[in-house]
Amino acid sequence: METRLKPGFCYYHAMTTLDFTRLQAHRARTFNLSPRKPLSTPSQARRFVEARGFIYFWPIKGIDLPSLWTAVAGDRPVADEHDDPGHVTWGWKDDALNKKVWYYGKILRRKATMISLEVAPYFYALSENYGAPEEDYLIAYHEGRLTQAAKQIYETLMENGAMNSIDLRRAAKLANAKESEFNKGLEQLQADFKILPVGVAEAGAWRYSHIYELTTRRFPELSEQARPISESAARAKLLGLYFQSVGAAQLRDAVKLFGWPKDLIERTAGRLVEKNELVRASHPKHEGEWLAVRTVCK
Repeated sequence: METRLKPGFCYYHAMTTLDFTRLQAHRARTFNLSPRKPLSTPSQARRFVEARGFIYFWPIKGIDLPSLWTAVAGDRPVADEHDDPGHVTWGWKDDALNKKVWYYGKILRRKATMISLEVAPYFYALSENYGAPEEDYLIAYHEGRLTQAAKQIYETLMENGAMNSIDLRRAAKLANAKESEFNKGLEQLQADFKILPVGVAEAGAWRYSHIYELTTRRFPELSEQARPISESAARAKLLGLYFQSVGAAQLRDAVKLFGWPKDLIERTAGRLVEKNELVRASHPKHEGEWLAVRTVCK
């Protein structure tokens, strides 16, 4: 009986099976779990981000991706206690904001994401930034992809330079707006690589406020670095890095993480299968089709 394939999707001819032991060992390495030693210094954290390409700051429920917290504190929930040893990650993150150690912002699923400087151009190539920062945001706004609050925040930073979030909210004339409206604007702009936190100020009731700046000012080279990268090449790079980190996943997991249309994910994965970077596999404990790096298969 002939097997019917999904349009636009190329499969590895021989079905293979995931080796659960190999998959666990793979993730122990890429997530930096036991028996590997926990990260203990900022330089180790930087090397970890560079090795993975991109990670979360904290683990996100329902998403499999390495995180700085897990690499330091182990596979456990983020602790509520402020003196938990794992919270050394908070200081590392804040200390790195005014240094070009990595690219940090609320990117993937609008959650705190750390991206290596080598990989950042691939993300930027998929953003709605085309080399005209004074115009790109207006196009996104008029096409309904930026809120009014996001527009006001961006224009305030464009006119005044870096500002902490307390002063920024006031200067953007959003002091009387709902806090959720202001925060959504910040997240929209970060997710599209238009702004990012570049430091921390002792401001507000908690004496802690992120300082924001335009991405084009903080990383003026990013636009040129991203220019020669096509969208298809960018997706292939990022999807490949994702599978190198997790070892195996279903396409729906990648859709959930990146937010790309399913058909684009399928085509991108198909190219990686054609290049023998991924194989189609079955999971010993879960139904459905999986994609995996070869080293975690039998």
